Amino acid sequence: MIRALLTIDDLASGNTPALLDYLKEKGITPLLFAIGKAVEENYEEAKYAVSSGLILGNHSYSHPFFSQLTMDEAVREIESCEAVLDELYRDCNTERKYRPFRFPYGDKGGDNKAALQAYLREKGFDKVDDRQLVYPWWDEKGYRKDIDTYWSFDIEEYRIREGSGFTLESVMEKIHDPAPEEGAAMLAEGNRHIILFHAHDDTDKMVPRYYEKIIGHLLESGVEFIPPTFM
Repeated sequence: MIRALLTIDDLASGNTPALLDYLKEKGITPLLFAIGKAVEENYEEAKYAVSSGLILGNHSYSHPFFSQLTMDEAVREIESCEAVLDELYRDCNTERKYRPFRFPYGDKGGDNKAALQAYLREKGFDKVDDRQLVYPWWDEKGYRKDIDTYWSFDIEEYRIREGSGFTLESVMEKIHDPAPEEGAAMLAEGNRHIILFHAHDDTDKMVPRYYEKIIGHLLESGVEFIPPTFM
């Protein structure tokens, strides 16, 4: 059996309600990561996510590379997104029980990594339960100790763009790759995963309802999706 937590980055988007409706229909509870600016631009869609009972984590305000920021700039990115999310939850009359964080691009801040991890701990951000991931490289890279949420498999559907040469077929090939260059094999029996996925209108334009095709294929391939839990 293959079990996976589905995490979805870059909320909110125009296709957010349709994506979330599909996941609900399939009994999948994702963990969402929101960009503050995108929430402001797609506020009703963001409210739909919160009103659906889902957790919106912090994915920064403007989605920069954190290794290119000073520590003060990095903190402003996190706190600005926090302010947007706090207001969103208040508008939905919903308690914000959990506050996970994910760095854009998985860029943990370069020279500021240790300071940023200390900041996230001090501010009470929540760590996703990753005890089901037993890959040696997960510990070697320090992900077990980090507060932010990383991933063990990147679907990479965001690469499907005009002229990129990366297609839906490319996504499927990666899903079936027994030895990917990064992360763990998606469909190896007994594997456990934190999956990285995205809510992107641009991907929907290239492959309408791409999420149904990709998530549906994972379900057909025997992946069991688990809800988010925290340490």
